[in-house]
Amino acid sequence: MREWFAAGSAEQRVEQFSLEAAGLYLDYSKNRITPQTMALLMQLADEAGVPKRRDAMFAGDHINATEDRAVLHIALRAGADATFKVDGKSVMPAIHAVLDRMRVFSQRVRSGDWTGFTGKRITDVINIGIGGSDLGPRMVCRALSHLAGNGPRMHFVSNVDGTELAECLERLDPEQTLVIVCSKTFTTLETMANACSARQWFLDKGVAKDQLASHFAAVSTNVEAVRAFGIDPAHMFEFWDWIGGRFSLWSSVGISIALAVGFDAFEDLLIGGRAMDAHFSSAPLAQNMPVVLGMLGIWYRNFFGMPTSCMAPYSTSLELFPAFLQQLEMESNGKSVQLDGRHVRAHTAPVVWGSAGTNGQHAYFQLIHQGSQIVPVDFVAPLRPPRQLPGHHAKLLANCFAQAEALMLGRTAEELRATGLTDEIRIAHMVFEGNRPSNTLLMQDITPHTLGALIALYEHRTFVQGVVWNINSFDQWGVELGKILAKPIEGELNHAQSAAAGQHDASTGSLIARARAALGNA
Repeated sequence: MREWFAAGSAEQRVEQFSLEAAGLYLDYSKNRITPQTMALLMQLADEAGVPKRRDAMFAGDHINATEDRAVLHIALRAGADATFKVDGKSVMPAIHAVLDRMRVFSQRVRSGDWTGFTGKRITDVINIGIGGSDLGPRMVCRALSHLAGNGPRMHFVSNVDGTELAECLERLDPEQTLVIVCSKTFTTLETMANACSARQWFLDKGVAKDQLASHFAAVSTNVEAVRAFGIDPAHMFEFWDWIGGRFSLWSSVGISIALAVGFDAFEDLLIGGRAMDAHFSSAPLAQNMPVVLGMLGIWYRNFFGMPTSCMAPYSTSLELFPAFLQQLEMESNGKSVQLDGRHVRAHTAPVVWGSAGTNGQHAYFQLIHQGSQIVPVDFVAPLRPPRQLPGHHAKLLANCFAQAEALMLGRTAEELRATGLTDEIRIAHMVFEGNRPSNTLLMQDITPHTLGALIALYEHRTFVQGVVWNINSFDQWGVELGKILAKPIEGELNHAQSAAAGQHDASTGSLIARARAALGNA
């Protein structure tokens, strides 16, 4: 890459390997690619069926074959006049009916019209969910916190470890707290354990059962379970089985976003996602940002055998974006079985990791620059900061751009000797191999629109890679077995009876016995 950028055609390379779409600018010139590389990767995408599979998704076909479902999170951010259908029936009226209810509810809470049982306005909202019902809304609320205005403070509880909920509740006033219980089935173990403990907290604080309705709302499809819990079904916001959890922030799962920053901002988020959808559905493959990013990922994962990739957002506001991507990419494409049931013939999803810059530079960037494994990096940065302190953002951007440049250029022994260094051992330690790939994604500002486009970009990138690997990116059977095995173990931990002989392997059995003794159930 150093040689390519030293050539007289360097500016042409940047122009050739950059794209703009939906308010985002992508520079992918610092990759180990030539025009022929990209042409062949686009040919691979075409032959693997990316356009055909994309069109099937937009048509509402049941592309989630193992669960026999459509995949239409794209419909959630479409305009009311869109024509998305599932099994021949338009889904748009139901989607926009829920959006209308979300608008009214969020405006009532933010304005102070919705009050707690003593008539005080709501100052704090707890979103109880896990996985897609937590990571997406949590990430968006953090990213757009500069737009919160006088909205309620947002708290997110997901872990079944009671410490998380206990530490959250001890800071709050029950008279001014609203809880959103977010679970499609209203049976998710972690979510319902936290929801029941939150309900008991209200009761212990003097809220009568018939007053709980002022402090709870639900996002679910299970009306009866919501009613049995004690939540008024009028305060339940529905969504549908053709929405996967990790793609659900655009649905009523995003009610916490609307509460945090206002419904107008939530609507702008949808519009930004819609703009990326339009680009993905219509742009030629070679000028299609999700396809280009997806195929670059294929290039490094399968042709170079690189096992991980790094997301490095240079914005504290986007600090949760890497965690969001971990679920999006690894739960979607962490598969080893093809659509036809046969074992995959290539490695699938890399391990995704990262954190906000510049913190990462003082943690793991040493490995990225000089480690024995090459790690492709996506740098993401706003050109203007959400909050301004004189001089800070120029320093931030300078570091972002410098890291990408250093990864590409490296540093040679000759360059070090030219500075007067003569200690060859020290020189050996200070050489940077360079030729290490990265993408740089820029946006003018972190707005709901650009954030929506960014999220949709990575959703579609993940989809493209799943098509090439011929896997189903929309199921998650890998999370089920541990949950199934946890249920009997919980019973053994909480009660004195021992497990039946041979029920567990020797290691698990000994761990259970040790835990029972600590819990006083030995």
